[in-house]
Amino acid sequence: MLPSRRAIFSRLAALAGGAALWRSPAEAAEAEPGVPKVAYHLCDLDKVAFVIGNIENHIAGMGGPDKVTIVLVVHGPALALFRMNKANPDIARRVAGIAAAGVGLAACGNTLAAQDIDLGDLLPGFVRVDEGGVTRLARLQAEGYAYLRP
Repeated sequence: MLPSRRAIFSRLAALAGGAALWRSPAEAAEAEPGVPKVAYHLCDLDKVAFVIGNIENHIAGMGGPDKVTIVLVVHGPALALFRMNKANPDIARRVAGIAAAGVGLAACGNTLAAQDIDLGDLLPGFVRVDEGGVTRLARLQAEGYAYLRP
């Protein structure tokens, strides 16, 4: 018998370690001076897998997760694909992997409200960004993060 979808996501949650892996930009900058900081912007529904692949490749290309600090800020239509009940198993597995690597997963609070999504409905590791996704991206850029919107 195959495990239920809920059992799969529970296992992924354990692997990802939940929101405890999230480091605020200030904490990341203090903990790892000289490490490049990058903010990925994702709002396009059709680019979810592509952006996750970019992040995986970015980490590998830098030589590992300790060589780069990455934050993924998601808002708009793309956020719906990170819902536990909508995410395909491959995306869920890959998100768990990048979360375990220390990638900060930020969900726009405005989009959560507009789409009537609770933070607990999302894949493990996401934190709510009450200031809004685009505002968070602008703040990250002001803090020295490179901005990428694949």
